[in-house]
Amino acid sequence: MLKLWKTIIRAGEVTVKYPFAPLDVCPGFRGKPELNPEQCIACGACTTACPANALTMETHPDDNARIWQLFIGRCIYCGRCEEVCPTHAIRLSEEFELAVTRKEDLYVRATFRLQHCSECHAPFAPEKSVALAAELLALHQSNPTLVETLRAQANVCPACKRRAALEHRGSTNVHYYIEEQA
Repeated sequence: MLKLWKTIIRAGEVTVKYPFAPLDVCPGFRGKPELNPEQCIACGACTTACPANALTMETHPDDNARIWQLFIGRCIYCGRCEEVCPTHAIRLSEEFELAVTRKEDLYVRATFRLQHCSECHAPFAPEKSVALAAELLALHQSNPTLVETLRAQANVCPACKRRAALEHRGSTNVHYYIEEQA
């Protein structure tokens, strides 16, 4: 028995003093997801990749808004949202103490404005997403007049682009308008 006590005393402390002392986490620890709304383009890639459906995105055309929402109570801290984000707007922090007293505190929300079509004035995509697409297209052009044309085309919704593509020299494609009216 005396040998056992000597071994225990030599071993020292094997536990940490948490919660009475701060706990240091390992590098690469996956904690609470944090969104940087300035970098986010509201593309919805993170909501598609989330296996727990903790991330949702709702579009409200009447309010001219797309709402991104994270429910921390469902999050499994897998890191898929961080991996698929094209602008690196989501990152997993080292924060792991997430206890709250109200359920509403488990929700994180961000609101993004929608781009309106320059022809039909219907909302069709987030403004930031359209602006990024136009800038990426403009980077690969050397002709300044073509750049302005590309930016103007980026402000047109897919339905109006489709309608314009089907119209040829003032005539219209009959099959398209028959399907549209049905």
